[in-house]
Amino acid sequence: MAPTAEGGSVPYPVIRPMLATVAPLPAGSEEAAWAFEAKWDGARCVVNTSGDGTVRLVTRAGNDATSTYPELGPLGAQLRGRPAVLDGEVVVLDARGRPDFGLLQRRMGVVNPRRTARLAMEHPVHLVLFDIMYLGGSLLGTPYHERRALLSGLGLRGKNWSVPAHVVGHGQEAWEASLRGGIEGVVAKRLTSLYTPGVRSPEWRKTKHVMTLDVVIGGWVAGHGALGGLPGAVLAGVEEPTGLRYVGSVGSGMSDRERRDLADYLGVLARPRSPFADPVDLPDAHWVEPRLVAEITLSGWTSAGRLRHPVWHRLRPDLTRLG
Repeated sequence: MAPTAEGGSVPYPVIRPMLATVAPLPAGSEEAAWAFEAKWDGARCVVNTSGDGTVRLVTRAGNDATSTYPELGPLGAQLRGRPAVLDGEVVVLDARGRPDFGLLQRRMGVVNPRRTARLAMEHPVHLVLFDIMYLGGSLLGTPYHERRALLSGLGLRGKNWSVPAHVVGHGQEAWEASLRGGIEGVVAKRLTSLYTPGVRSPEWRKTKHVMTLDVVIGGWVAGHGALGGLPGAVLAGVEEPTGLRYVGSVGSGMSDRERRDLADYLGVLARPRSPFADPVDLPDAHWVEPRLVAEITLSGWTSAGRLRHPVWHRLRPDLTRLG
């Protein structure tokens, strides 16, 4: 039994979420042994209920998020009489019904009741439930396909939560559907996989969509420590009819040699003012003539129009802009 803040116990165990490894989707010849789910761009959440109509929400880091997402409280009524532990992902959907991590960030960590109530109206969360680890007894040793069938049979449907469908043996179709739906990627789960709390298991595989983009370098910020004096990140822009629009900084993925080479190139292109059409609030920025083009990868865009998870790939000398 799990301890409570009052020193008593509740009729469910503390269970950490099982994690997926980053890997390609199973080969076509293996697909029949796997189920495929959407990979949601949100925050992992374990739902605990004593069966008394209340719920306790716990983040992957082990923090209590119950007061942060008050709109999920009514889920407890659908689990009344059944002590349970469920696994899911908290997301905020944009106007097109797609997960927007930037909007979710506005909700994360907020505990003030008045503010959470206001945010719940402005940016309501949706809890995507995809596994169950306890229902009056442990399900950790139960195969995934049986757990998923049990979860689907609970009839957990509400304004702010759902149990989305999964498919068995059709990985490529799931991949293409996630692309069309603007979903972050696909998670493949072996049908016979047991639930191993806190373990990053090869029995679960996550595969994310990655976009490639050419950006114009309009400036840079220095790195710290051993990178002092070298570009820690470049300031990226994309051409629009109104001029060069700032879309964020890119530093991850650069080698030391690339940083040294960039320092030489950018030193020649220094200029006193920002080349971006929109304001960029970076007091330590070094501005450059927007001549160099870089190829980066990203997982998508934030609601503010910034790069999400950008990673440096290479310079594109073939696309260098002439003065």
